[in-house]
Amino acid sequence: MSTPLPDRYLRLHVVLDRTGLSRATLYRKIQEGTFPRQVRIAQRCAGWRESAISEWQRNPVGYRAADHVPG
Repeated sequence: MSTPLPDRYLRLHVVLDRTGLSRATLYRKIQEGTFPRQVRIAQRCAGWRESAISEWQRNPVGYRAADHVPG
């Protein structure tokens, strides 16, 4: 049996590249609750869970952050 790989954290430039969103649009969508929130990695560092970005990419129009609890 294979064990699931641990979730990776993606930095802003990678998220922007994968989604095609601009920085302003990404943060606007976070405020609207239509894009996953970033997770604090260290005191001055944040990133996004790769699984959350993948989930958003599967259904960007129907995604609601309140429906998805980070795991």
